[in-house]
Amino acid sequence: MFPSLVAAQLKETLLDYLKTTFSFGDPVFEQAFFDYLAGPEGIFKGPYLDLRLPFKQADPKAQLFLEIKPNFVPYEHQRQAFLRLHSRKGQQPHHTLVVTGTGSGKTECFLYPILDHCYRTREQRGIKAILLYPMNALATDQARRLAAILADDERLKGQVTAGLYVGGQGQHRVADAEHLVDDREVLRQSPPDILLTNYKMLDFLLQRPDDRALWAHNTPDT
Repeated sequence: MFPSLVAAQLKETLLDYLKTTFSFGDPVFEQAFFDYLAGPEGIFKGPYLDLRLPFKQADPKAQLFLEIKPNFVPYEHQRQAFLRLHSRKGQQPHHTLVVTGTGSGKTECFLYPILDHCYRTREQRGIKAILLYPMNALATDQARRLAAILADDERLKGQVTAGLYVGGQGQHRVADAEHLVDDREVLRQSPPDILLTNYKMLDFLLQRPDDRALWAHNTPDT
């Protein structure tokens, strides 16, 4: 299938439809309409061909500054994000904006530095990272991905915890390879290292007396 041929066929099909659908009593006006449709400045632009170039991979020997590393060679933009977001040797993570294409691993840019930090500070209790999502569907999807990572990595299993709080009572009191803990009482009794939620629920969690237990182990610095 050649894109240029397909574009031409689509154009001809649409032109035939417009010519048979709209008829005019004045032949001069009708011809002007047909000329407009067929002209280069009419309703058709292009066709445009969008080429998706491969994302640049990082040097396999490059320092990632992470103890908890991905099991793949990261892209260069991921490596740069790791460099800015890691917290080793007392470094304060920098504010970082990641702008890159679909499927280029934006989530991994911040997720692995967070997992690394939580693993190294696993003896400290309390919530260490909050992942905010605009919609519950996104939070739930990311929760599944995170659950799989925590279950598959032997270093993280039982050492780093995560919970999902998006409203409702929740159905999972114990995490597994597909679900994070989302039961309210369990989250209050044992606050996770990483909390996934949305803006509205975070507002409730910071105000409701029943949810104060979530923050019992946090300090102004955390």
